[in-house]
Amino acid sequence: MNLLNSPSRVIPSADYHRERWRNGLGWTREILRLPEQGDWQLRLSIAEIEQDAAFSAFPGVERELVLLQGEGLRLRFADGRCETLLPPYQRLRFAGEETIHGELVDGLTQDFNLMWRRDALQAELLHRPLVGSMLFFTEPQAAWAIHLLAGQAEFEGGVLPAMAAGDTAWLRAGERQRFALTGGGELLAIRVTPVVGAA
Repeated sequence: MNLLNSPSRVIPSADYHRERWRNGLGWTREILRLPEQGDWQLRLSIAEIEQDAAFSAFPGVERELVLLQGEGLRLRFADGRCETLLPPYQRLRFAGEETIHGELVDGLTQDFNLMWRRDALQAELLHRPLVGSMLFFTEPQAAWAIHLLAGQAEFEGGVLPAMAAGDTAWLRAGERQRFALTGGGELLAIRVTPVVGAA
């Protein structure tokens, strides 16, 4: 799948594309979208939520939210469910079709937003401490995205630039390769693979 072969790179947080929501109630900082042109199948972003607001619907998309900053975000679903994301780094996975209203617990929040089209991709999000060295293996059908929540890190051998808190690395699918990330802090690691049989 060419989508996951997008070149390996580190995306500094200063390079994230920031744009205002159409309803004016927050901002989105887009980290990565694949493919870069046309309809995306994988998207990583950070939402800056300033006021209570309805979530946009994304049919055919799976989503996972992680609270990055702020006192909390309450998600009210149309079926009556209510889930509250609290610090530090609580997260929730849900279907993009669901009708959701977000309520701020106490002031604005920043939330990591992972979205992928379920008919094309599978994604697994892990939250891990980084103490010393951590290994990531890419394969022909497996890529990784790594978002550094806190601390600093660098790749063994200088294969990619060093990372500061807030930066994201993309490790492309392709021939099996070992990436050793060393440093201290916390990170989100997302393993992305194609759905078996997807075009």
